[in-house]
Amino acid sequence: MNLDTLPVLSLAAEPAALSRDLGASFQQFGFAMVKDHGLDPALVERAWAQTQAFFALPDAQKRTYAIPGIGGARGYTPFRTEIAKGAKVSDLKEFWHVGRDLPAGHPLAGAMPPNVWPAEIDGFHETFATLYAAFDQVGARILSRIAVWLGLDEHWFDGAIADGNSVLRLLHYPPVPGAPDGAIRAGAHEDINLITLLLGAEEAGLELLARDGRWIEVSPPPGALVVNIGDMLQRLTNHVLPSTTHRVRNPDGARAGFSRYSMPFFLHLRSDFPFHTLPQCITAENPDRYPVSITADDYLQERLREIGLKM
Repeated sequence: MNLDTLPVLSLAAEPAALSRDLGASFQQFGFAMVKDHGLDPALVERAWAQTQAFFALPDAQKRTYAIPGIGGARGYTPFRTEIAKGAKVSDLKEFWHVGRDLPAGHPLAGAMPPNVWPAEIDGFHETFATLYAAFDQVGARILSRIAVWLGLDEHWFDGAIADGNSVLRLLHYPPVPGAPDGAIRAGAHEDINLITLLLGAEEAGLELLARDGRWIEVSPPPGALVVNIGDMLQRLTNHVLPSTTHRVRNPDGARAGFSRYSMPFFLHLRSDFPFHTLPQCITAENPDRYPVSITADDYLQERLREIGLKM
């Protein structure tokens, strides 16, 4: 495998080969790029248009959708709120979160607040509820291939992610003609969740930290998804699948005057999922790093405090 270039893999490939190739890319980079994922191009185009329309609203109007006390889990999170773990300055971004809608009385409803929807953007609710469900399906397909690579049944993750606390984030990085305090669009970080599926990385700026310490640009072809391992899957696999540090650097030259948009889908476990390291990922050379079990929600809340979204 080329140590500088992520392969672009087809989700329509033969399943055993796809498991092999995804596993190899994830083990080497913590990242993969995938095409033929089945997301409806017309739906995606509509989602981009509505994302841009929302972020073009006046700041005071957007802030009416910022909900205190829930760590940005739903609705709007204002510019320069989130900070990468260990960083000294906040990221140059604002975002909107869409989560899973659960029926009244659902046992996990306490960990997953209801969605809010901006009344100003026609069709926003329908578009993003549909796109959320589509991402959910693609993520489950990818996890089934990861399961096989790990030596598990292809349906192993089905119960673990059923009614999971996944979040679709609509991201806006405003123009940065002069970055304050040395801030960048997204400081070096790892994702909290199981896997992340990202649309919009065709616009330059996303970079991953290679094992030799170099930053490698991630540049998928138009319409392809970037997929990366999150800390929850790293924990579950005892670091056999690494959660790789990545960032979004500020643009050069004329591009600094343009906004950047992206849509990551953070696929999460069920909030009550108990972490137990997979036995096949524990060896004499790689002893269990996590002998004490915690739930997925305990882990999430701890990390939200670290990145400034919760007190």
